[in-house]
Amino acid sequence: MEELSPPGPSGRRLGILGTMVTTEETRVRRKNPLVTALLVVPVVPLAVLAALRLIGFDGDWYTLVVLSLTPYAVLYGVLFGGLALAFRRWWVGGVALVLAVALAVLVVPRVTASEQRDVHGKTLRVLASNLLYGQADPKAVVDLVRTQRIDVLNLVELTPRAVDGLTAAGLFQTLPYRVLHAAPGAFGSGIVSRFPLTEVNLTGDSAAKQPGAQVDLGDGVVAEVVAVHPISPDVDTPQWERETKDLSRAAGEHGLRILAGDFNATLDHAAFRTVLSRGYNDAAEQRGSGLSPTWPSSMPLVTIDHVVVDNRAAVRDYRVFDVQGSDHHAVFAEVQLP
Repeated sequence: MEELSPPGPSGRRLGILGTMVTTEETRVRRKNPLVTALLVVPVVPLAVLAALRLIGFDGDWYTLVVLSLTPYAVLYGVLFGGLALAFRRWWVGGVALVLAVALAVLVVPRVTASEQRDVHGKTLRVLASNLLYGQADPKAVVDLVRTQRIDVLNLVELTPRAVDGLTAAGLFQTLPYRVLHAAPGAFGSGIVSRFPLTEVNLTGDSAAKQPGAQVDLGDGVVAEVVAVHPISPDVDTPQWERETKDLSRAAGEHGLRILAGDFNATLDHAAFRTVLSRGYNDAAEQRGSGLSPTWPSSMPLVTIDHVVVDNRAAVRDYRVFDVQGSDHHAVFAEVQLP
């Protein structure tokens, strides 16, 4: 004989099917709050990061570090969103996935090459390298200059000893023109060129030397170049922001300009995007390599070295190179002028 369940609230017996439904409803209603909390907690930092990124607020050193990890936050959001959905925490999973999608909209274009301007002017091959307090192997730098047929080389963290090493390695035989401001530690920089240079002040005051120069390409064509190295934000965040935003006036208010070096900033930092908004393009992003990390070289995580190009020019090539003895990868761009 079929065993019936106890009478329900209305006095009617529910039967086996009714018992199963009631049990399922009870199980759903009694979700373990500890599991819910464990799934909510990881979503909180994701929400904070997304809010900072979307409103364009860099904040202090700690938030700058978090913002630099934005590309990884996309994967993080998808992972925890999927995990929450697997545990039937629908709203937690939905929020995580929405945040991941919002950040993905900002990040994904960096891996897609953009159409370049139809220009037919002279071509300039630019390389920028952080020498790690002058400890980078000078021969490796010079070999890179020669194999990549570099026209303009920007060097930051250029020390007097590094200049001696580069001289002995033959750099100035290949690139004879120079504007050098060597200094101890991280405070020296320089521009070395195949073409004649005229030093000009193209930036505001900064803790490290950020020399600028006009590069005479011949036939009346002149390009402006800045060796970029604002102070690290872990030393002085407000000063880093000032030095970054002070890198250049809007494109069109000066000659065609290229900014190359260690910006101590990624595409997810508002101060760096302010520079781009003045009429510049990030060469890596233009060529679909915007997620190629440059630091630290032992295990590259973030892209803080850039070649930034006046948007009146075209970026024909972009690459990243390891430099022995440095903690940064060197960044290269081939730029064609109007």
